[in-house]
Amino acid sequence: MRTAASSSPRNCPLRWLATVLLASVSLAFAQPDSEPQLESAYLVNFLKYVEWPASNRSTATICLFGRDTLGPFLSGHEGRVIGGKELRIRRVQSPDDMPNCQLVYIPDVEEARIGAVLRWIQGMPILAASNADGFARSGGGIELLRNGGRVQFIVNAETLSRHGLNPSSQMLRLANRVIGGDR
Repeated sequence: MRTAASSSPRNCPLRWLATVLLASVSLAFAQPDSEPQLESAYLVNFLKYVEWPASNRSTATICLFGRDTLGPFLSGHEGRVIGGKELRIRRVQSPDDMPNCQLVYIPDVEEARIGAVLRWIQGMPILAASNADGFARSGGGIELLRNGGRVQFIVNAETLSRHGLNPSSQMLRLANRVIGGDR
């Protein structure tokens, strides 16, 4: 007769090994990154692949407009050095908050206020990004697309140019689509 103690993984090396292997396999096939995690990583990388006009800033700031959907996912990136500048994450609500932003993210849940934010930043060297459908066609800089657990992006090169921003050729090649420019 077997007791509970004799059937524990510690008492049976093969069971222990099987348990460790199953745990390893489970970790290897863990769920892929969530869409908010991927979108956050894209925003940070956009700072690397877009050239801003020269400035004396010592920080690169991603501003999150309205309801905060990416803050928890971006907080792990805060303090990193990107292009020689320390990354900061700020929450913004009004036009007065915009001048310190290099990138402003407008989540799709704020779709009704996208037009207002785009007017606030008109003529400023600020990259506007959103995951709202049609954002790039409506004059936004970069639209994040969700497609079956993947995140891709559309670049509106005309809008970036109007803001004095220059996307790298590498970024344009990776884009799902480029509006108003060549790849």
